[in-house]
Amino acid sequence: MQTVNLVEAKAHLSRLIDLAKDGESVRILRRGKVVAQLVNAESMRKPISVSVLRSLTNTMTLQKTSAADTAREMRDEARY
Repeated sequence: MQTVNLVEAKAHLSRLIDLAKDGESVRILRRGKVVAQLVNAESMRKPISVSVLRSLTNTMTLQKTSAADTAREMRDEARY
């Protein structure tokens, strides 16, 4: 992880963005304290495991009423 001060970040923003795009995190400091961090936007998204998702949903109990009916009931109860 690279650390740069704000003045250097302003002067070399394109280079720092390229570093973040390549997977290296870049921390930006102002007066010695971290104020921002550049990271690769694609690395933040994790792939979804279909088998894990299915095992989770298989343990859930089925609802007796549909989501639309539940939403309508909640909406109608809030009216005066």
